[in-house]
Amino acid sequence: MRNMMITIEYDGSAYNGWQIQPNGKSIQEEIIKALRVITKQNISVHGAGRTDAKVHAYGQCASFKVDCSIPTEKFSAAINSQLPEDIVVKETVEKDPGFHARFSAAGKQYEYKICNQKYRSAINRNYKWHVSKPLDLEQMKHAVNLIPGTHDFSQFMASGSDVKDTVRNITRAEIVAGKARGHFSIIFEGNGFLYKMVRMLVAAIVEIGMHKSTTEELYARLTQQTNCTNRWTAPPQGLYLNKVYYKGEEFNLDTPGSMV
Repeated sequence: MRNMMITIEYDGSAYNGWQIQPNGKSIQEEIIKALRVITKQNISVHGAGRTDAKVHAYGQCASFKVDCSIPTEKFSAAINSQLPEDIVVKETVEKDPGFHARFSAAGKQYEYKICNQKYRSAINRNYKWHVSKPLDLEQMKHAVNLIPGTHDFSQFMASGSDVKDTVRNITRAEIVAGKARGHFSIIFEGNGFLYKMVRMLVAAIVEIGMHKSTTEELYARLTQQTNCTNRWTAPPQGLYLNKVYYKGEEFNLDTPGSMV
């Protein structure tokens, strides 16, 4: 059995997320269907992370074991021939038998895209969070600077998760200006993320930009000095999984084409 890893880009607008759902389409299901056609086998595909409905990816990774003779360099093209246009496999690599896309991951990079302008964007409605109220970007940058480090992020985890250890190490949190005025991204890198953690951090940062909250309140939540019951979550369409890091890869690498 060959152990393969694929890197996948997808537009999540039409999907109920990565994981197979009882009702609605999923990215994982489309990959499995494509593999079934080209290999004539029922294959289990394991993703590095479970992106939610309408969340996108430039660099989701998945692994699977297969017994077939398709050359590694032709695997991506073979899978892509059976995938819809909003999903593409960008790379296929054969890994050692013990590799697992999820359990071998050392960290991830997420990007959240925001469009801050008076009127909503018809083009970006599925790809960025439109915030119509003016944002204080300087205050937001101060807030973002509080996030790197090792913290208990339990106040930035949505209900529905059974995770017991809520301590994570965030190595990078940064606001990056986009190409157009009012467009920017918030980049997060770390060794792991809780359920909806990025979207909840973004919501807290935007609240500070609206002057509805303060950096002091954010710091109190990060250091468990307060128990915030107002756990606002940013909408899913602005979130992208840019990259999954594995052992031997350095964090803080640029992801070409992601900063839009």
